[in-house]
Amino acid sequence: MNSGNTETPSTGNLNASTPSGANGPSQAGDAAPGLVSFVGAGPGDPELLTLKGRKAIEEASLVLYAGSLVPPDVVACAAPGVPVVDSAPLTLAQCHDLVRRTALAGGPVARVHTGDPSLYGALREQARLLDQDGIPWRVIPGVTAACAAAAAAGVTFTVPEVTQSLIITRMEGRTPVPEREALHLLAAHGTSMAIYLSAGACENLQAELLAHTPPDTPVLCAYRVGWPDQRLIWATAGTLVHCVHEHGLVRQTVFLVLPGQNAADTASLLYAADFSHGYRQSGQD
Repeated sequence: MNSGNTETPSTGNLNASTPSGANGPSQAGDAAPGLVSFVGAGPGDPELLTLKGRKAIEEASLVLYAGSLVPPDVVACAAPGVPVVDSAPLTLAQCHDLVRRTALAGGPVARVHTGDPSLYGALREQARLLDQDGIPWRVIPGVTAACAAAAAAGVTFTVPEVTQSLIITRMEGRTPVPEREALHLLAAHGTSMAIYLSAGACENLQAELLAHTPPDTPVLCAYRVGWPDQRLIWATAGTLVHCVHEHGLVRQTVFLVLPGQNAADTASLLYAADFSHGYRQSGQD
């Protein structure tokens, strides 16, 4: 275990990064650049880290992790002596400078993101800088908070004959959302929804939902899923604000809007005795 390696670097010399592309792999002689792995850490439970993700962390010469959202226990499997750096206080340029130096010296890097890197993970801008410097990279997927919350509560997003779609979105805040993706427009579809990064705007969230969502629609408020202080609290579209305030739900809350949760019992055709498919013929054929 390597929990003692975790550090927050001094940022005094990181702002003076060499411009991207100014120096190539020749800095390290003939060494090929190290591979940068964007690792999805999952929602917080170290046991939800994939085997592939853990291996990337174990083999890395630098582990750079989002400490505001990723628990230190997730990156404690780093090798002894390897720098394990919290990226929370750093800028994009500072993060890239650390990654670039290690990779161009031939060392593999684990860039550890909360959940899955493809969701709200700033993946494109980091990858763009790596491409400019000729540094290879890959993405190792992780368990996103919405799926972890559904698993913890034992619920399903898709219910036969009720909803077969899941919309993942967020409320507008300091980071804008395209007008065509305003929550009330998405809610009009009546599908299951997973709403991230929106606890601080719960009043607007509830108002947007109620534009098209019945007030009694079940909403699971999942706080810090996978962390020791995880809480799963049921509300409805009409009581969401009360729930947030009553329980003090703040950052790291995902809201699951589940129109199929209280629907009448239905069953998938896949296992129906009178439904034929490529692996089974029904008794009626």
